[in-house]
Amino acid sequence: MGDENIRERKQSSILGQDEVSVTTKKSKSMNLQKEVGLISGICVIVGTVIGSGIFISPKSVLLNVGAVGPCLTIWAACGVLATLGALCFAELGTMITKSGGEYPYLMEAFGPIPAYLFSWTSLIVIKPSSFAIICLSFAEYASAPFYPGCAPPTVVIKCLAAAAIVTITLVNSLSVKLASYVQNFFTAAKMIIVLIIIISGIVLLAQGNTQNFVNSFEGPPLTVGAISLAFYNGLWAYDGWNQLNYITEELKNPYRNLPLSIIIGIPLVTVCYVLINVSYFTVMTSTELLQSQAVAVTFGDRVLYPASWVVPLFVAFSTIGAANGTCFTAGRLVYVAGREGHMLKLLSYISVKRLTPAPAIIFYGTIAIIYIIPGDINTLINYFSFAVWIFYGITVLGLIVMRFTRKNLERPIRVPLFIPVIVTLVSIVLVLAPIITAPELPYLYCVLFILSGLIFYTLFIHFKFSWAQKISEPITMHLQMLLEVVPPEDGTE
Repeated sequence: MGDENIRERKQSSILGQDEVSVTTKKSKSMNLQKEVGLISGICVIVGTVIGSGIFISPKSVLLNVGAVGPCLTIWAACGVLATLGALCFAELGTMITKSGGEYPYLMEAFGPIPAYLFSWTSLIVIKPSSFAIICLSFAEYASAPFYPGCAPPTVVIKCLAAAAIVTITLVNSLSVKLASYVQNFFTAAKMIIVLIIIISGIVLLAQGNTQNFVNSFEGPPLTVGAISLAFYNGLWAYDGWNQLNYITEELKNPYRNLPLSIIIGIPLVTVCYVLINVSYFTVMTSTELLQSQAVAVTFGDRVLYPASWVVPLFVAFSTIGAANGTCFTAGRLVYVAGREGHMLKLLSYISVKRLTPAPAIIFYGTIAIIYIIPGDINTLINYFSFAVWIFYGITVLGLIVMRFTRKNLERPIRVPLFIPVIVTLVSIVLVLAPIITAPELPYLYCVLFILSGLIFYTLFIHFKFSWAQKISEPITMHLQMLLEVVPPEDGTE
């Protein structure tokens, strides 16, 4: 009798363990996992920020200030501003430990409408079109060696860019760890070309190639508008400094790793950017740099010949790494918007096997491929980029507001109040500067597009029309079975 009781207890224990195991697996499958450490966090920042911009378009800053000295100063100042902005986001990210970047912060500070407008603008235009542009840049550099002496066919570029988007989307849908490994690899690869350019520049300086730095601050008179536009173009190259806040829920020990990744990653990018520009000026005058279509390629042709082919190769690595980092983080914004009910509920579902927000990532990649079709959307991106700083400014303003309205929230990191004030004021200048100095209708179109999100918010979020739900429910159920995804548990925040 005693033996039977013992056997029953053992069986109950085993059953209990099995139930716990099943529950654990179920719980794990329905939540994003904390798999991004400090090194991966730094690589996400460095890998996302350093893309194609610093290699092919530094002339935009020089064009506005007209001299070497102010140009280098602007690049350094942009790094300082990006660091200050990222520190503000570090406080927000450790105070509100939700993925999705600005979205949950705007939700907490100002309510659902500003948060929805941010997600609407970012998900439909800003982020997927940026993803497309980065992949188009990759396609141009990757195909250039196969078409010496002429531009690659447009069809080849678009197909290669689409293939890059599909590949990156699949990688990020399959595994968080795989995406992190890919990010780490391409970040290391792009740092190789960065080091090659920087070391080459230092060697050239040591050899006495300093003639382009003589009287470096002599140039046309600077105006507030010119300086603002130079900042505007420089900060576009730094864009991505806030990307780690999109994956806060997947950071190991975010209270430590989020600020450390920012403090290490962004100053590292700043030093690299300044030194790369110094290297450019060791072999090119201001006029030559402005005439170059691809500054890094011109530098490679003059300094690295006959090994100049490494430049387009590693620029391709750089762009594909930036695209991977963008997809990795932006997919989480779609996921959080879906979880909050501001997008299709399916977009908040998590893959049972892969533990990734696969529907959100696939949605993001699909929109990006659509932007590949028209091809040249650089002008569109330039006009919509000022919308990013509208939301940066509003988000940091939310940090200031919550200092007074949400005093009870725990703040593991607390930046001095003057930092968010500076960032907010600079954001206002950056938004107004291009409108005041060169007013054009596309800026008005951009504002109207942002406000048009209110129509969709009113119809589908506020009133929740039943016919929309009836249409979306069978689609959601079918895709749920096809993709093997489940909704996240309550309290995934």
